[in-house]
Amino acid sequence: MGSRTRTTGIFKEPESERVRVAGLTVGDDVQVDKKHHGGTYQAVYAYASEDYDWWSRELGQTLEPGTFGENLTTEGIDITNALVGDRWKVGSCTIEITGPRIPCSTLRARMGIPGFVKRFAATRRFGAYFMIVDEGGVGVGDEIEVIGATGHGVTIARLGAVMFDKDVAEAEAIFEALGSPERLRGWVGSLRETAG
Repeated sequence: MGSRTRTTGIFKEPESERVRVAGLTVGDDVQVDKKHHGGTYQAVYAYASEDYDWWSRELGQTLEPGTFGENLTTEGIDITNALVGDRWKVGSCTIEITGPRIPCSTLRARMGIPGFVKRFAATRRFGAYFMIVDEGGVGVGDEIEVIGATGHGVTIARLGAVMFDKDVAEAEAIFEALGSPERLRGWVGSLRETAG
């Protein structure tokens, strides 16, 4: 069986210096597949150290920060139950939660574990994507202040579950609760078509 070579930006190493958060990315991060990763609504990706601890126990190996390709590794914040639209003040920048990470073949290849995409999705430990609201810098040890909290009840786990499970009724309820954002319109429309 042949092998395939791909270029990816998922491999990350911890930074000791402050990093610029600007435009559509963090520092010198590379977004290779901009159709599926990156862009305005996926400029920053955060994953929780508590979820790393969980995965390390689950897999029987220590996973280091950056393994899942995140730009920010957090501590003490429940990303799974964070609300879409919440804003975080981190360092001198402000970022806004836009949605969960939906696992794909890039993550599967990175982990090298058969069935990992489904396993990752089933845990509902998606991590969160953000758009950049105010540019600035971040560094190790910066506190995260949650500001502009929303009250619609659509968490990262809830949105991630419906995107992965393709529940049309729940997708439409979420779409309405979020104020029918343009960025989700195509996704909801394709679910309706699939359901027939």
